[in-house]
Amino acid sequence: MTQKIANENISPSQGSGLNEKILDKLKKIQARFDEISRELEKPENYQNHKFLEKLNKEKVQLQKPNELFAQYTKLLKQISDTRDLINNESDKEIKQLAQEELKDFLKEKSFIISELNNTLVERDPNDSKDIFLEIRAGTGGDEAAIFVGDLNKMYTRYSEKQSWDIEIINSTESDHGGFKEIMLKIAGDDVYGNLKFESGVHRVQRVPETETQGRVHTSAATVAVLPVIEKIDEVEINPSDLRIDTYRASGAGGQHVNKTDSAVRITHLPTGTVAECQDGRSQHKNKAQAMEMLYSKLLIEKQDKQKQETADERKSLIGSGDRSERIRTYNFPQGRLTDHRINLTLYKLDSIMEGDIDSVIDELRKFNDQNDK
Repeated sequence: MTQKIANENISPSQGSGLNEKILDKLKKIQARFDEISRELEKPENYQNHKFLEKLNKEKVQLQKPNELFAQYTKLLKQISDTRDLINNESDKEIKQLAQEELKDFLKEKSFIISELNNTLVERDPNDSKDIFLEIRAGTGGDEAAIFVGDLNKMYTRYSEKQSWDIEIINSTESDHGGFKEIMLKIAGDDVYGNLKFESGVHRVQRVPETETQGRVHTSAATVAVLPVIEKIDEVEINPSDLRIDTYRASGAGGQHVNKTDSAVRITHLPTGTVAECQDGRSQHKNKAQAMEMLYSKLLIEKQDKQKQETADERKSLIGSGDRSERIRTYNFPQGRLTDHRINLTLYKLDSIMEGDIDSVIDELRKFNDQNDK
């Protein structure tokens, strides 16, 4: 006597392959996604650009798990219908085809469960935030400044490919090309989540144009990635703890150089943390940007302190982002990029310097996710 195949419960609550906790979370995600979609359709909300931006960012975060859950629910129904067909069909050929189809459905189910579990891994709360990206010349003099310019171009091109918005906040040009330092503000979807592992020392090995003997020189630049915080109350600042200085912006000359003391430098006296902005045309705008940057720097310091004080906090396996830590080498004679944290070596340096850094970022994120506990 042929044993009948048990039916798959399609409610997804029992025997579905996902535990109750995950199912409950997915149902909440589905409900929130639908709620956001309705809010985005209301004409009155289009007057509030900040609110719309916040809703769109949250929707992007929820979209993948919501779509996977919809696929999963549909697949459970297909599995149930196929099992009914196998149990009730008398035609052997149709039955055999249905059994093959059932195998494919079950494989797909396992894959979707794995994807859902990976998607629902607790994320860094800063991942969805915009960033301040700071690049400074390190050892190497003029060659280090030129390398800062190269890194600026690399990150700018990458950001443009992601359709992110880029704004120069502060910059000091070098006399022989490149920058002694440059600060960018980059806004878009999951900017910090994609670029947070870029913090650290980037080393370049190449033959400078001024080198007559063809010798390879080593220079370095430091990169710092700071999330832009949306809730100012995450960090408390006493106005009396601030020293605000104004000065005339520096530049290469020409009509765009500020003729007034519009550049702003803000110092948080208790910590010595400094934030400055000089690229805006107005002192008011520069002060607002510098304050936003200061909050971000203080937030990162606060979060780092909390991590150090928490005994069970997982220490990052791909580096703390400390700028004293060498994370990557760009070897131009060999066309090679090496990320020392994950032993990744790629021989496509030309395309990487043009902003094709997806493969590096993907490997860093994958490594971090696999080792997250």
